[in-house]
Amino acid sequence: MTALEKATGDVVFKFEPFVLHVLCQELQDAQMLHSVAVDSGFRNSGITVGKGGKITMAVRSTHCLEVPLSHKGRLMVSEEYIEFLVHVANQKMEENI
Repeated sequence: MTALEKATGDVVFKFEPFVLHVLCQELQDAQMLHSVAVDSGFRNSGITVGKGGKITMAVRSTHCLEVPLSHKGRLMVSEEYIEFLVHVANQKMEENI
């Protein structure tokens, strides 16, 4: 709260979702891992193949959170709401684990 009160610009509370990048030797390995990830609830997962043939499978969670807290130095939410956001973000972190 002290840092927010001193802020002169815009402040955003942000929680980034879990991401795991796996380098795969074969496309079929990446496809199998992708199926497992999606079936486990990691709906934002995907496979990329680089120009050199490097196959990367990314396991991505959907547990993100981004909320503006202040604008031009003016706090736009209550301390109680910030405490609520921290609680929600901590729950999302537990889900990531």
